[in-house]
Amino acid sequence: MACLEIVHTTTYRYRHEVSLGPHRLMLRPRETRELRLLAHALSISPTATVTWAHDVAGNAVATAVFDGVTDHLAIESRASVELTAPAWPVFAIAASAAQYPFVYADDEWTDLGALTVPQYPDPDGRLSLWVEGFVMARPTDTLSLLKDISNGVSTQILYQSRDDEGTQSPIETLDRRWGSCRDFAVLLAEAARRLGFGARIVSGYLSDPEMSLVGSAGSGSTHAWVEIFVPGAGWIAFDPTNRSVGSQNLIPVAVGRGIHQIVPVSGSFSGGRGALSDLAVGVEVRLAAHDDAAAMMDSTVLYLNTKV
Repeated sequence: MACLEIVHTTTYRYRHEVSLGPHRLMLRPRETRELRLLAHALSISPTATVTWAHDVAGNAVATAVFDGVTDHLAIESRASVELTAPAWPVFAIAASAAQYPFVYADDEWTDLGALTVPQYPDPDGRLSLWVEGFVMARPTDTLSLLKDISNGVSTQILYQSRDDEGTQSPIETLDRRWGSCRDFAVLLAEAARRLGFGARIVSGYLSDPEMSLVGSAGSGSTHAWVEIFVPGAGWIAFDPTNRSVGSQNLIPVAVGRGIHQIVPVSGSFSGGRGALSDLAVGVEVRLAAHDDAAAMMDSTVLYLNTKV
């Protein structure tokens, strides 16, 4: 078990005063059986009216609405979580799904819906051919197959951190042979869907106190990985960037069919072309004293007009 503190800051600075449109914030960690949210505080400057809702995937979404004009926007999210995911998880996969190929139950198939449908075109069948290369036999062990595909992403594709916006398509990643964690996640999700699995992309943070994992800046960074639905076990986390299975180092914030649905901060401003002068994002994930984290339990505080 690990108690962690997460500080995620996003700061925009403008060359002159601008009007801010509504901003959509996905910053509150997503509670699971293996992750308990002890506290969460959101700080925004300038003053904003904030409302909360859950989207169709059950993610907590805050909408910030601003009045007046400003030359900056600073958003800070502070969270305390308790992570209990085991280092060596055992998955109770249903007997009916232990061997691939298998068929989802009717209700599972209906509810998974678009999560089983590829989201990117593959006109020449190159992605399908690539993922088929991991299927050594039919039938084959389901979990071993999924591990092989996930490991194959990082074995065949060079990891390269990228700060610019956007995500490569699976074909672009295969062609370029390099990508960021979000490119790895998109490739794995699409590959799994080509084999008929239900898959969703996850955004969140990587806990790396020993600085031994790929994709973390400092003690932590925004990160992306994939969850694949296997009957009996449910959603299994696969981090192709680090060749890991299970959630032992992962702090989820949001899940979605596509990575464009789980952007941490999105919004607009009006003030002329070239008004944005600087954008800075910082993430710190650190171990917290258990007693301090427990004292914050069940308290969620919202502070507005606070400098970051």
